[in-house]
Amino acid sequence: MARDVPHSEHLDLLRILSESKRALSAAEIHGQLTLKIPRRTLQARLKTLVEDGTVTRQGQVRSTKYRLAAHRSIIPQISAALPLSDQGRSALAYVSQNIAARNPTGYNQTFLEEYAPNTTRYLSDQLVDELSNLGTVGAHEQQAGTYAKQILQRLLVDLAWNSSRLEGNTYSLLDTRRLIDFGEAADGKDQREAQMILNHKDAIEFLVRNVDGTGFNRYTIQNLHALLANNLLPDPAAPGRLRSIAVGIEGSAFHPLDNPHLIDGIFDAILEKARAIDNPFEQAFFVLVHLPYLQPFEDVNKRVSRIAANIPLIRANLVPLSFDGVPLDLYTKSVLAIYERNDISLLRDVFIFAYRRSIQTYAAVRQSLGEPDPFRIKYRDQMAAVVLQIITHTMSRKETAQFLKPWCVENIPPEHREDFRTTVEDELLALHEGNFARYRVRPSEFRSWQAVW
Repeated sequence: MARDVPHSEHLDLLRILSESKRALSAAEIHGQLTLKIPRRTLQARLKTLVEDGTVTRQGQVRSTKYRLAAHRSIIPQISAALPLSDQGRSALAYVSQNIAARNPTGYNQTFLEEYAPNTTRYLSDQLVDELSNLGTVGAHEQQAGTYAKQILQRLLVDLAWNSSRLEGNTYSLLDTRRLIDFGEAADGKDQREAQMILNHKDAIEFLVRNVDGTGFNRYTIQNLHALLANNLLPDPAAPGRLRSIAVGIEGSAFHPLDNPHLIDGIFDAILEKARAIDNPFEQAFFVLVHLPYLQPFEDVNKRVSRIAANIPLIRANLVPLSFDGVPLDLYTKSVLAIYERNDISLLRDVFIFAYRRSIQTYAAVRQSLGEPDPFRIKYRDQMAAVVLQIITHTMSRKETAQFLKPWCVENIPPEHREDFRTTVEDELLALHEGNFARYRVRPSEFRSWQAVW
């Protein structure tokens, strides 16, 4: 690991640079960070990585861009930054070989049959106790789903972005937030990417808003698939329907089942075993393993498993699993190890890392109130002026997004425009009947704006 770069920040930077097909500016990198750090700190981290030879720098001053050094292999660096067990390293080494060197294999029914709920343990008791102690955020007597409802807006963005990113989606975190909060699609991006993110939003809301009616049953999982696959599959009837056709896994020596009758029966068996598991963490990990392995749907299986893994966590008022900072390549290889070897060790390492990261992320959310923001102080007058204009002109979210771009060009220095837009959007989302008076708007004006907002 590069000297002087903290472990979590190092992994975050490696992930961003490894997943980009082009060099990125510091501003672009900053917009994709999952653990936010000041711009000045990011510049220092990048300087260290350049000096270490991990990253190359192109251009000068304002046009400077960064990319992962061509001679660096990303997998050893990521596995150094993300702690792997010996078994996980062995699984990673196997699936990192050329596909010709890996043994062709089909679906192994014994893998599921040998799992006995509450007797078989994919996660050790010690690990479960640790995650439970760190991840419990609500009293046990609270209604199921209380915590997820409290952080729903943040969860929608975090989980939708990270799960989409693990499918190769190129939206940044900021792009995702603007799409979800303001309906503003990113310029120059494929429409399918926006559709994927909005589908995630719908699926997450479905789980959080219907906690009492969802679980590991056909209704929930098939409707999750229908929401996540909406407008993304060639056959409009395929979303929510178990597959009756053969599918292949690109880049894998694994050949999924192609017998519809068997798929149907094993799908029910997976759900039955998941329901019988007492511990929510074991439940979450079980579905991350077995739903993608069966490939019950024509596509979108891994997305279903990632969102479904949150069902027991949401119900138990535990920190949700948002997959913050999980490298795409490492996640893909961890699933390949299950497909080709029924080896859960690498995915377990990824799961542990991801959940600990989620705990850090949502601990920061709960402690987010602190010292006054110097950026807000600096641009206090400009914020007041633009918020007043948005409210008095009764702008909708989409109209606000369209209005802010040219307004910032005219009134805010280039290096602060993105931060200013984000800060204004935060402020607008936080306005309510008890705090709007500071913008000198009348109650009737606020209510009219709120009606269209």
